[in-house]
Amino acid sequence: MRRIDWNALDDAGRREALARPAQSRAAELKAGVAAIVAQVRARGDAALRELSAEYDGAALDALEVSEAEFDAAEAALDEPLKAAIREAAARIEAFHRAAAPQPVAVDTAPGVRVERVLRPIARVGLYVPAGSAPLPSTALMLGVPARIAGCREVVLCSPARADGRCDAAVLYAARVTGVRRVFKLGGAQAIAAMAYGTGSVPRCDKLFGPGNAWVTEAKLQVSAEPDGAAIDMPAGPSEVLVIADQAADPAFVAADLLSQAEHGPDSQVILLSDSAAQLDRVAAEVARQCAALPRGAIAGRALAQSRLILVDSLAQAVQVSNLYAPEHLILQVTQPRALLPAVESAGSVFLGAWTPESVGDYCSGSNHVLPTYGYARSYSGVSVASFQKQITVQELSADGLRAIGPCTATLAAAEQLEAHRRAVALRLAALDGAAAERRA
Repeated sequence: MRRIDWNALDDAGRREALARPAQSRAAELKAGVAAIVAQVRARGDAALRELSAEYDGAALDALEVSEAEFDAAEAALDEPLKAAIREAAARIEAFHRAAAPQPVAVDTAPGVRVERVLRPIARVGLYVPAGSAPLPSTALMLGVPARIAGCREVVLCSPARADGRCDAAVLYAARVTGVRRVFKLGGAQAIAAMAYGTGSVPRCDKLFGPGNAWVTEAKLQVSAEPDGAAIDMPAGPSEVLVIADQAADPAFVAADLLSQAEHGPDSQVILLSDSAAQLDRVAAEVARQCAALPRGAIAGRALAQSRLILVDSLAQAVQVSNLYAPEHLILQVTQPRALLPAVESAGSVFLGAWTPESVGDYCSGSNHVLPTYGYARSYSGVSVASFQKQITVQELSADGLRAIGPCTATLAAAEQLEAHRRAVALRLAALDGAAAERRA
């Protein structure tokens, strides 16, 4: 990990210090994804079978997981794992129900009622990776809010293994959330199938979930097409930024950094501290712990492009964090809540020594599908609202139109939109005429 003194850098040096690894959208990748998407659109299920054989080594007869396969997956899992999945799902549901948007109705003037009503997105597609590390937790993070939102049809895609089956824990997690339609599909071909539909896979209105560079590129391409699908958010490699003070336990800090570094070689971890001695302690602890990790080689490649940054104060550390806008922000300081008001851009924040990022990944109740690559400046993590549309409604009585009609007409005239003005003026004139008749 590279050691940096923030206050010894000029503006260019500071930008370089916070630069993320180059996100892979090379011309070759873009062209490869476009070719896959085109194949799926043109040849549907036949293309999906060929691509699954090519990329996943899986010869698929039926693309959709059967009830018998769901049952076999449930039977294959140990009860402690199934209990943990159910326990995590319950906490995710508790938080997401409490945080879900609510209908609103307000009288903005006498006789003027304005409302917000909520409608679920009809068909949603969920992508759950299953490469070197299957992610049943992602099935929970996507399936639970989709169910709370009331989506009419939920489709989940996850890559098949060479034996033609999906990961058992992913299938069990899907069943726990109520998702019944799962397809043995991965990569860009899964995204294309859900975006445009095939003979087997329903066409979806919006797609959710993380993935590798091919999946990310496919999501970006289908969302740019008028007849494609919306997506949850742009995404990049996983990342964490930790702010640690002198009192932080270096073993805890190192473990948090490594928990993200082991995701993949393009993950990035950053440590900010106002203590040079703490940076040294954490660096030594990272090296010690990494050597014992099963995925230590992967973590080591990520650490090669990560940073240890010395700052003057914890307040300055938060300022630097806001510039970076991390997916995960961990405040390993004595008084973490005192720093929270200054946090402006982060996907999810973890306060104090006893709140490892791992709990958010699995079972605290928050969502782990979060904006990365700096998108936390303008995007939020997945929630129930992500699966809903918010529709405004307004209703005026005659008195309500009398109250606000003149305001409308004045503003329409200022914008030189005469038809807008007349739509109000005609009604006001009719009301005036009716009132005159009653007086006569």
